[in-house]
Amino acid sequence: MSRYNPRTLVQTPSVSGWGKAAASGIGVVDGYGVATGGTGVVAGPTGYNYTSFISDGTLTVTTAGLFDYLIFGGGGGGASSTNTVAAGGGGAGGIATGTIFLDANAAIKVGAGGVGAGIAGIGLGSAIGSVSIGGGGGGSGWIGTSRAATVGGSGGGGIGYVADTVTGGAASINAVTGYAGGNTTPNNTGAAGGGGATAIGVNSGGVLGGAGGAGYQVNTFIGGGSLFKAGGGGGGGGGASAGGAGGSSVGGAGGTGAAGAAAAANTAGGGGGGGGNGTHAGGAGGSGIVYIRFKV
Repeated sequence: MSRYNPRTLVQTPSVSGWGKAAASGIGVVDGYGVATGGTGVVAGPTGYNYTSFISDGTLTVTTAGLFDYLIFGGGGGGASSTNTVAAGGGGAGGIATGTIFLDANAAIKVGAGGVGAGIAGIGLGSAIGSVSIGGGGGGSGWIGTSRAATVGGSGGGGIGYVADTVTGGAASINAVTGYAGGNTTPNNTGAAGGGGATAIGVNSGGVLGGAGGAGYQVNTFIGGGSLFKAGGGGGGGGGASAGGAGGSSVGGAGGTGAAGAAAAANTAGGGGGGGGNGTHAGGAGGSGIVYIRFKV
């Protein structure tokens, strides 16, 4: 009697498929997929391609797999000044970074920047599919009474003139990185800068506006030369004194006896606060941007 039961060969083994990817096509290199859309796929850092979205769109997934993302929300607007009293800069847009598995097309949302106004607007959030991040906080000014700056997805808004010591708007806890807006002390006519992605907004310096907090270096994700996003807006200068610089040169500068500067589109920078010596508008925050990369 045989020790083992008889067995039937149901298929002849073939070496033709050895070493090839799974028939499902999921993953190309280390489980990463392939996609198109946005501004177009280009070479990134060694071993990666990437695309970016500067407005709402669709990431078209041609091969399911993993995708790295770096998302910036819209920057907050700077507040408007009143008479000799300057207004605070807007906070930088929020940041989210990580890796997501996609096996179908994904909707991309790019958040608009907040408006520069007496009550400055919060930047709108950006998203890839179910992953999202908020915009930056609006700056604070003075309209008959002190008003708190708003919490942001990354940077909080800077503070304008107050009767008591007040802290700038906080950075949201759901941000990957982000810092609060700067503070001001009683009777300072200069305003504080909005928080940036990597540093707090600078406090007001008496009549001088505080600079916006520093931004985030994007070339670590997409390669190439230095490129910053998400700097805070500078605070306006009191009277005709100097306003603060925008963070990492992508936040809007605070006004010097003039309106605050707007942050450029797709920088996620905060808008500059209005300067004193009259009523001057705050600058609008810069819209966000979404980067997506995969291995090749």
